[in-house]
Amino acid sequence: GGLPEAPPPPPPPPQAPVRVGGNIKPPQKVKDVKPIYPAIAQSARVQGVVIIEATIGPNGRVQDARVLRSIPLLDQAALDAVKQWEFTPTLLNGVPVPVIMTVTVNFTLQ
Repeated sequence: GGLPEAPPPPPPPPQAPVRVGGNIKPPQKVKDVKPIYPAIAQSARVQGVVIIEATIGPNGRVQDARVLRSIPLLDQAALDAVKQWEFTPTLLNGVPVPVIMTVTVNFTLQ
């Protein structure tokens, strides 16, 4: 008689993003894209800092970005820029993992 085969081991769960801090070093930005200052914001003389929480994947690309501190006329431009940024992969125990970090985008009228 044949013994029942052991079920295959379950696949490892996808790595949940870890927050930067402690032994998790913030990744280094390797590709910076400056935001496009919206004309409507310039004419309204709106400036300031948009704070964004970005999730950076194991490959160093921004997978997700959401606004934490909003400047309504500038949020979309900030998100569009951040989503094009690229970072060095963050290693945890030698394995690239997704990380969550806070980034700031400055808009200053010239």
